[in-house]
Amino acid sequence: MDKRPSREDAEQAVRTLLGWIGEDPDRAGLRRTPTRVLKSFSDWYSGYGVDPAEILGSSFPDAEGYQGMVALTNIDFESHCEHHMAPFIGKAHVAYMPADRVVGVSKIVRVINVFAKRLQVQEKLTKQIAECINGELKPRGVAVIMEAQHECMTTRGVYKKDIKMVSSTMLGCFKDDPAIRQEFLSRISAATD
Repeated sequence: MDKRPSREDAEQAVRTLLGWIGEDPDRAGLRRTPTRVLKSFSDWYSGYGVDPAEILGSSFPDAEGYQGMVALTNIDFESHCEHHMAPFIGKAHVAYMPADRVVGVSKIVRVINVFAKRLQVQEKLTKQIAECINGELKPRGVAVIMEAQHECMTTRGVYKKDIKMVSSTMLGCFKDDPAIRQEFLSRISAATD
């Protein structure tokens, strides 16, 4: 984005929305709300200022030839849907099969967080994470499964709770080899029992 609106413009937009819903933005309890909203947005959407590929740039050679699956399960994440700006909250499960490089596991979590801290749809989020890991580490395969509850369905629209959306992206050996894919699914099942 070449030219972002000023902070004053953004705060005025929040004041306008408060007025639109029928509130008085000058009421004592709301006077500082525009500032608080912008501070929240700075946290919720902090992923725009970070290149997730750079996070994975400090991988290291082969960990003494380790070729087995590296899997992280039950990674909490929260994001906001690009259609309603409502939160969706859930768990990510990520695995890769190293070729000649591995990365510190916290870096995988950071990649998830960067992509999640942008306006998203879950399907795109799942694919972006898998493609970033695949592009930077060049492993034999990558798998990402995400499950989340979408507040745009629970607090508006159809008003249905306890529905989880599950999305997946399988690349390389996870796509081509049913045994490797099943091993990953079994690890997720064992971790969630």
